[in-house]
Parts: sequence; C-alpha cells; structure tokens
Amino acid sequence: MRLLITLRAAKAQSYESMYHHKLQGFVYELLRAAGFGMVHDKEGYKFFCFSNIFPITDMEEGAISKLLIASPNEKLIASLETPLRDFSAGNRRINIGEMSFEVVGFKKLEVKLKSRDLRVITATPIIIRIPERNYDRYGIPEEERKPRYVYWRPKYSFEAFLKQLSENLIKKFNEFYGTKIEDYDLFEQFMFRRATATKVVIDGKEYVMIGSMWEFVWSYMDETQRRVIEFGLDAGFGERGSLGFGFVNKISF
Repeated sequence: MRLLITLRAAKAQSYESMYHHKLQGFVYELLRAAGFGMVHDKEGYKFFCFSNIFPITDMEEGAISKLLIASPNEKLIASLETPLRDFSAGNRRINIGEMSFEVVGFKKLEVKLKSRDLRVITATPIIIRIPERNYDRYGIPEEERKPRYVYWRPKYSFEAFLKQLSENLIKKFNEFYGTKIEDYDLFEQFMFRRATATKVVIDGKEYVMIGSMWEFVWSYMDETQRRVIEFGLDAGFGERGSLGFGFVNKISF
C-alpha cells in the first residue's frame, strides 16, 4: 500500500540534495503521531520506504510537489492519514531541512502486478551489501575486502547484485508473512543504469552510501515472483529503505 502526499512549497526554495535523514525524521514524526512510534526502535527491517520529494527541482512559492510513503502494512499506511489531516487542517508547515511545505492532499494507492509484460524502475538507488562470507563466492578482490561487508558496485559481478537482492527481498517477505520461501530466482531481465554515491547522516555522523539505479523486466512472472516483487514495491528493494533507498515504481509497457 502507498500513500501519495501532495505538498505545496511554503516559500521559494532550492531543492536540498542531502536530506534523507531529515525526510526520514518527518516520516517518523508521522508514525509517532499515528501510534506507530515503535517502528523507530525495531531491530532489523522496518518494512516501509519512501520516495524522493518530486519533481527534483528548485521551487517557487506555491509550487506543487509529491511524496510517496509505502509499506506492506496497510494499517500503518492508513494510520498516517490522521496526522496528515491535522497538518492540513491546521495549516502547519512541514520543515525538511531548509525546505518548507504545506500538506494540501493525500490519497492511498494500491499497486498490483500482472503476471506478464511487467517493468519496474528505480526511483531511488538500491543499496546492496556483499557480506564478508561471500567474498570468495563473488570474487571480491583481496585489496578491496573490508571487515563485515562491501557495497556492491558495477566493478563486481552482476550475479552478486541479483543474488543478494533476491535474498534480501525473500528474507523480508518471509519475516513479514511468516513464510519459508528459500533461494529463488526472482529476476528475469535487468538493465543497469548507473552507480550512485549518496551522503547521509546517521546518528550525527556522515556516511556515503554506494547504490545503483536499475530497470527490471519480466515477460512472465510465476506466483512466487509476483508476490515477492509486489511486496518489494511497498517494502523497498535492497537495504536502507527507511532512509529512502530502494524505492521502485511499476512502469506500464
């Protein structure tokens, strides 16, 4: 389930690029107000993700932007309507870094996938880490091996990316639904677009997240693929979904 939020710029402002944790802070503010504050302290997967504020451009006062928040937890998405309604009714401003907005509308969206001729594309970078135990499996050069993990980047094998992405999606799906799907080839065709490096702030420290942009295509999906990929549209592809990474959209042929 997704919630499409319509925002109006409260002033003329530049688009702030390094705002992930600030936007995450706003999302957590909504969750706390909606009675889902426990998500912040949950260990492991948070089961929500969000898009960039779009379009990505500087804004004149009154310019309209959009934001999508997604989660496979329909109650969580529905609960956000009350605090958003309070923002709108009280003309309260949302401050995300130096950017300031007013809420002018919102609506729920349900994304359903068909089993044939499907295409999804990344709206925000996918973060994939290769754990230390898989360095030999994927041929990570000795001089680039770090303790615990390395970020996937296009110099490494595409098999490593797809396997780790599949494992990530299946682990999240199994945890959320209590299922026991094992190793499964979720992807059919893929097109690497570009690598990314995004600065984020976590607990007051600045980090660089190495990610990548992709397009995925299926001529046919079986039921397991359809269920897991549909889940991924709401939970996020890869890691750090609660920081706004791994947000993907369905594109019609």
